[in-house]
Amino acid sequence: MDLGLQGKTALVLAGGGGLGRAIARALASEGANVAVAGVRAESIAATQAALASMGGKSISLLWDLADLSQIDGHVTKVERELGPVDILVNNTGGPPPTPASGQDPAVWSKQFQSMVLSVIATTDRVLPSMRARHWGRVITSTSSGVEAPIPNLAISNTLRLSLVGWSKTLAREVAKDGITANIVAPGRIATDRIKFLDEAKAKREGRSVEEVEAENATTIPIGRLGKPEEYGDVVAFLASERAAYITGSVIRVDGGMIPSI
Repeated sequence: MDLGLQGKTALVLAGGGGLGRAIARALASEGANVAVAGVRAESIAATQAALASMGGKSISLLWDLADLSQIDGHVTKVERELGPVDILVNNTGGPPPTPASGQDPAVWSKQFQSMVLSVIATTDRVLPSMRARHWGRVITSTSSGVEAPIPNLAISNTLRLSLVGWSKTLAREVAKDGITANIVAPGRIATDRIKFLDEAKAKREGRSVEEVEAENATTIPIGRLGKPEEYGDVVAFLASERAAYITGSVIRVDGGMIPSI
């Protein structure tokens, strides 16, 4: 199947991590030019090296999403070196594990800035060009917690859920302009983030990491963690010409883990 991504320009936020790198690779494999943004220079450099080995055109951007003043300059660089952004992948790092109560308001404010406002502001920056060309994809990566809140991940559950409401509203506003907006909700995908959360849970509950991992695997009907590339492929499809009639949706990539309908 030709996804129609040859020569398209994609901007992948938090592209140095497990999910971000998999998304960048999937898009590059379909012929897209990819700008990889991230806060750690070595991570985004590794992603760009992986893309270069595939023969794709890419650039890296050292980008702190919490600093909204960086948005215009970085997007301008993408436009200058790769072309106007056709595909925006809103992917952000995860906040620290916390309960819902007793958190300093400053923590909520800081995470809201980096996880929500950054996404909204970056999207607003690229939308006028998408509208002018009557084509665009806005894909926002969240978490299974937006459908089934995850214990001790209160900040993630709360803030990522706000992006679901935003994306659904946006989808109706831009549909007539040839732009789609969708949410992708990963379940337990084998990344460093999942490893970190399992280790934190094991320490918190006085158990072994192996015990926690085995327990979590039993909640997944497929019986294993997802592969990052399986997640990246779903995002690439949503970015494609073939997915032009999918918008305002929440797409689960969870091996059947989320229990709700």
